[in-house]
Amino acid sequence: MKQLFVIGAAVMLAAMSLVGCKRSHEPVQFHATGHPENLSDWHVLSVADGHLRMNEGVEPYALNSALFSDYAHKLRTLWLPPGTKATYQDYEAFDFPVGTIISKTFYYPRAENINGGGDSVLRVAETPAESRDGLDLSKVRLIETRLLVRREKGWVAMAYVWNAQQTEAVLARAGDSIAMTLQKPDGSGKQDFSYMVPDENQCAGCHSTNNTTRELHPIGPKARHLNRDDPWHPGSNQLARMVSLGRLQGLPMSGVPRNARFDDTSAALGDRARAYLDVNCGHCHNPKGPADTSGLWLDAGTTDSRRLGLCKPPVAAGQGTGDHMFDIVPGRPDDSILVYRMDSLDPGAMMPELGRGTVHEEGVALMRDWIGAWLGSCADTEQNVAMQSR
Repeated sequence: MKQLFVIGAAVMLAAMSLVGCKRSHEPVQFHATGHPENLSDWHVLSVADGHLRMNEGVEPYALNSALFSDYAHKLRTLWLPPGTKATYQDYEAFDFPVGTIISKTFYYPRAENINGGGDSVLRVAETPAESRDGLDLSKVRLIETRLLVRREKGWVAMAYVWNAQQTEAVLARAGDSIAMTLQKPDGSGKQDFSYMVPDENQCAGCHSTNNTTRELHPIGPKARHLNRDDPWHPGSNQLARMVSLGRLQGLPMSGVPRNARFDDTSAALGDRARAYLDVNCGHCHNPKGPADTSGLWLDAGTTDSRRLGLCKPPVAAGQGTGDHMFDIVPGRPDDSILVYRMDSLDPGAMMPELGRGTVHEEGVALMRDWIGAWLGSCADTEQNVAMQSR
């Protein structure tokens, strides 16, 4: 009887193993309508053996310079329906087919073993290839996964918040606020802040890159951001790999734009600064974006120094200026509105307005260096502004 029980238990465990294996290998599920309650309903990512892993056909990608999000690390993935391809575009995001699912999982390395870190997370530079074998859930804290889904009528954004057990992420239509403590690897510089998960309207606030149509569009998957070595497949260019996998058509043989890495000190200072502004600010501050009326255009395509803020008075006065007169004062970063707003956490002054509860110290330092290297003076413009205000 005992032997039969042991055999029966073994069979049951084997069956459970097969069921679990089958479940983890279900194909990606595109939902043409609705807002599924759980991230697992999409089968883009799965939790197994203590790791967060990508499903078959889901490809990770990295950007040259990435949007700052409170020092969070991000696992970015792309899935296209079998047999379909994205179409290359030189400047805008690639034209993706209906059924495309773009995911971005925000996470932090844990700090439990560093000076009694407890629930603290680490402020360390992101290394994209750290997710090559999936994310080790014993070493990271998952926060949220955002999906950008291409449906018949356009792109739809959804945010899913991970539970404490890191077994499932649940739809957060109204967003969320998560109390966190950030610290450096040596245990110093502890900072408490609230990580903000965007609601549906806030997602649209960034991804509605055209202020006229108000349609949502991807921000990161553009040629200049993706044109780099593939961290998961050393020796391969990301765009060339997309072509080889049958996921991209129309890639030119040459002349593909490429942004600098903002933290690459071997690159020109101006290239690094422009890349940082492009990915962090350019989706709003461009001739068609939500901040088009500001006259401050920070996208990669803008070359007019006045549009970039040189000696440009703000369109609207107020606390957002910090009592400074110009967006950029050459050689004087502390007198420049651009630096003031990036270095602020005041809701009425900080830029970007959404997506951060901390100051990106490295980004601010880069802007200081860039503006500090500009030559010239705003004296004539300052005199004209003073005369007009009389």
